[in-house]
Amino acid sequence: MKSSASSSRLRLWEAALFLAFGLTLTAGVWASASEAALADQMLRLHVVANSDSEADQARKLLVRDAVLARASRLLEGVSDRRGAEEALAPHLDELAQAGAEALARTGTADPVRVTLDDQWFPTKEYDGFSLPAGQYRALRVTIGEGRGRNWWCVVFPPLCLASVSEKSVESAAEGVLSQDQVALITGRDGGYVLKFRLIEWWQELTGGK
Repeated sequence: MKSSASSSRLRLWEAALFLAFGLTLTAGVWASASEAALADQMLRLHVVANSDSEADQARKLLVRDAVLARASRLLEGVSDRRGAEEALAPHLDELAQAGAEALARTGTADPVRVTLDDQWFPTKEYDGFSLPAGQYRALRVTIGEGRGRNWWCVVFPPLCLASVSEKSVESAAEGVLSQDQVALITGRDGGYVLKFRLIEWWQELTGGK
């Protein structure tokens, strides 16, 4: 009798472990697929200030605005992330020049470098939406020595051209992100916090960072 009861308890533990493993794997697959799908649709923006001084941080925002303004014109009619990258790639010097001109108007001659590369982004909350941590293709703008605090957002779709509301997020993402993706980043599907933490946990578990 004892052997039978012990065997039964063992089978219950095995079933529980298999169930837990299955749930973990399912959640992980969802997390990985969700982040990868978003990353495939977005071209992020990463602006790095010369330093953390108050003046350099203010100049960083002027450079950001100048680069976004020039980029928005280059991206007119673009419908996907790869198209956005192809539209911007031949004009990186032009974008850098726009940033340098914004600096020059403040009496600063720091160089501005603009590149396209793959970067790791932390989870970020913006006005009206949030994005999970992960590897994204990015337009990187480095000012001077590039030792100051960052400004992170999205250049395509144009989610960061202004202080956005949920409605403007949907408008900016129309034709690029699915309704489920918009619901995820705006929290309309029940909140992004737990889901984004799940994405981060799976990335840490699998060494995705």
